[in-house]
Amino acid sequence: MKNLLILVTALASLSAAPAARTFTGVITDDICAKAGHASMRMGPTDADCTRACVDLHGAAFVLYDGKTLYRLSDTKKADAFAGQKVKVVGALDAKTNTIQIQSMTAAR
Repeated sequence: MKNLLILVTALASLSAAPAARTFTGVITDDICAKAGHASMRMGPTDADCTRACVDLHGAAFVLYDGKTLYRLSDTKKADAFAGQKVKVVGALDAKTNTIQIQSMTAAR
């Protein structure tokens, strides 16, 4: 009976996993996201500023959709798209507001 209860609990937690969604926004850093890069201007482009903020100031890559900052699980993928509008497919961890990235592509 105890094993059955453990199995049912484990299956219930698996089914509660968040579903994958598509998010669209710009890959930026959590320092410049809402204010824009003009105040810091750590390079000639938004991508350069984003990377400099991450490398030199300890900022984190984020996806910013104009209202919400989402943390990203994969910084290598984020770095490749710094300063660009992207579509991210992944599951959102609501507690940490982090997207567990399944894929990232340039958006039009």
